[in-house]
Amino acid sequence: MKSKMKESRMERVITRFPPSPTGLLHIGNVRTALFNFLFARRHGGQFLVRIEDTDRARSKKDYEDDILSGLEWLGLSYDSKLWRQSERTEIYRSHLRRLIDGGHAYLSAEEEGERREVVRFKNPNRVVSFTDLIRGTVTFDTTELKDFIIARSADEPLYHLAVVVDDTLSEVTHVIRGEDHISNTPRQILITEALGAPLPTYAHLPLILAPDRSKLSKREHGEIIALRHYKAKGYLPEAMVNFLALLGWNPGTEREIFSMDELIEAFDLSKVQKSGAVFNEEKLRWINREYLKQLPQEKIKSEIETALKGTRRFALRGWSLSDELIEKLLPVLFERIHVWSDIAKLAKSGELDYWFEAPQYETDKLYWKEKKENVALSRLLQEAVSLLEGLSEGEFRAHRIKETLMQFAESHGRGEVLWALRFALTGKDKSPDPFTVAWVLGRSESLSRLSEAVRKLSNK
Repeated sequence: MKSKMKESRMERVITRFPPSPTGLLHIGNVRTALFNFLFARRHGGQFLVRIEDTDRARSKKDYEDDILSGLEWLGLSYDSKLWRQSERTEIYRSHLRRLIDGGHAYLSAEEEGERREVVRFKNPNRVVSFTDLIRGTVTFDTTELKDFIIARSADEPLYHLAVVVDDTLSEVTHVIRGEDHISNTPRQILITEALGAPLPTYAHLPLILAPDRSKLSKREHGEIIALRHYKAKGYLPEAMVNFLALLGWNPGTEREIFSMDELIEAFDLSKVQKSGAVFNEEKLRWINREYLKQLPQEKIKSEIETALKGTRRFALRGWSLSDELIEKLLPVLFERIHVWSDIAKLAKSGELDYWFEAPQYETDKLYWKEKKENVALSRLLQEAVSLLEGLSEGEFRAHRIKETLMQFAESHGRGEVLWALRFALTGKDKSPDPFTVAWVLGRSESLSRLSEAVRKLSNK
């Protein structure tokens, strides 16, 4: 049975994403922004973004820029003029005065190095219950909170006051955020009620966990918690959106690839799980690969060529990349990557060297298994060279090379012949098949490398 939420659009939905610019955009916050965006769009509502920079000492413009550029890259457009809490001091001051005048807050002397007055909320010390769209009924006894601070001064509102005022004035209907905020909810409910404002509906999302099921944090996991880390590695934004949507949410089917429009149509908060969701980069890589397959060939060619030319090894070794070579390499390299940065990894490890320069290797590596007969292997390779010399430049294609050599290999020891051909051409234990390698390298270069192997064997 479909949920009531999914059967029809709600009359009015406004969600918000309120990041704090005190660090790079965290992958967990990205997932929160995405769920707010999907929920709002699913119900024809509004998705708002505001910058919560009340912590002025730690808030940085660079972090704000990182947050906003990350949202833009992912396609999470918002529906209002962006505001910053640091620009709304007068608004918070007026609401603070209302709370004090109404007997809901009071000035309190504090000793923190030097005597100063703060504003405390007068706790009514009662039980607060609310319905969480993910967790059901949640109940807190607020007595243990005591009278809590909501401002350091009339000009320095703290988080709980500012967030309630902002949510109230922007008429937020649904507060969708991480479960680490659930302990903040009773304080914010008390402040909202004291201001005489309507309460939003709450939904607290499961945390995103590291593979060892620990909380994903900067201290423990470094740069992998930041969205820009994945952007720099060459992941596609569509793949990241798709992957994050499936972290903690299940569409109820086996399907795993969704466009943004399809996610909007399918998204339902009732299908968000309560337990933590493990961030598995291998799954992200698989999803990204599926999106790479959908790209136009010209786009794939451009990205691979750019990635290859941008590697340190390409520059240091003075490689060149002709149009003919990139056209031939395209399907070979594309088969080995899940994200654009895989090209740099392959280059750094030396896995691409043989496409650009003749391999250096010990002659013994040319032998298949334990066979070490120099004359016999030299003769086999020389015959292979003779067969290939019979192919013209135009005939030198992978399928024709295979047709020319396979019968010979089958009759003289398939493993022995093909291994020697592969190693002579690449100097690697693993590579594409020797017919493909020879085609990519071209007739002249392939014959040169095979002839060099014959010379090495003959001189040993």
